[in-house]
Amino acid sequence: MVFGWAYDAGSQKNTSLPTILVSNMSNSDHTTRTLLLSQKVPGLLLVSRGSTSNIDFMAEDITSGHSQIKAFNISHVTQPYDFSNSGTLLGWGLRNSVGVAEHPKTGGIFSIENSADDVERDGVDIHQNNPGEELNFHGYLNGTKYYAQGQNYGYPTCFSAWNVSEIPDNGNLTVGSTFAIGNMNATVNDTVCDDSTIPARLTFQAHWAPLDIKFNSNGTTAWITSHGSWDRTEPTGYLLYAVDFKNGQPSEPANSSTAAIPIVSNQDDSVCPDSCFRPVGLAWDSKGRLFMSSDSTGEIYVITTSEGLPVNNATPTTAGAPVATSSKAAAANVRVQEVGLWTLIAGVTFWII
Repeated sequence: MVFGWAYDAGSQKNTSLPTILVSNMSNSDHTTRTLLLSQKVPGLLLVSRGSTSNIDFMAEDITSGHSQIKAFNISHVTQPYDFSNSGTLLGWGLRNSVGVAEHPKTGGIFSIENSADDVERDGVDIHQNNPGEELNFHGYLNGTKYYAQGQNYGYPTCFSAWNVSEIPDNGNLTVGSTFAIGNMNATVNDTVCDDSTIPARLTFQAHWAPLDIKFNSNGTTAWITSHGSWDRTEPTGYLLYAVDFKNGQPSEPANSSTAAIPIVSNQDDSVCPDSCFRPVGLAWDSKGRLFMSSDSTGEIYVITTSEGLPVNNATPTTAGAPVATSSKAAAANVRVQEVGLWTLIAGVTFWII
């Protein structure tokens, strides 16, 4: 459920009992819900609900409410919305879109998708490098028409290709192509996926597990956290990366394999996921600095330019390979380390009681 409280910003206290805003979206898996209040259309709240399992066939039914992103008008709620049969549908067939963001200039809605594990195609295990993680576009909340808004993004049958060479019978597939998993037949195949589902705007390495996305204030950069893999022989991910944007859309084409600009990573991914930092949440402060949390190490990182300036006004670049951070910073050790053209200040520990 989604709860709301009346809140006094001056005293920083709730001033009411909780009110249920949205209900009927309990899951046995992917139990968290991502919330986003629109800054372009006041009163609209976006809610992202994931699947109930790795491959959730109930998500094939649009009425189930599984694996969907919806918007609800919470400016005046007289009774709770039922997630499954109310709200404005932005997209379905979205396995687990943990990160959701609104472009600060155009108002376009983007989500980042955690794709499936342990997938096979025609009996061949392809899960090491397929399917790719996704950046999806869902249109606008202000009434601007977008052909794909509310449409099917493919899950649980159709996914985005990353390493095409490892996909059997790959035909004309390229990076970002929509392809089918399972045993191919007349109703489960790449042609059906291509004809009936919405492709990702960008595709990233499988198992990166993106969890949060934040735009800078002028909308030229999307910052994304990668929580990293758990279901891959060689660990991958565990980084903060950036994506360049122009005119409200990614600069790179949908078949790009180089759209992700690594900013911060571990020195040695082979010790992951047990002994490395795993990025999760992002937040801007009033000075334009970017804060990033790591759940595995209990740390918060502050990211600035190498001159100590806010990254909100900076432009990430591929010039120079990123320098990895230490996997574990001592609680009292505050370090400043160069990361390409960026500086990472690490070692601020927080406690959950």
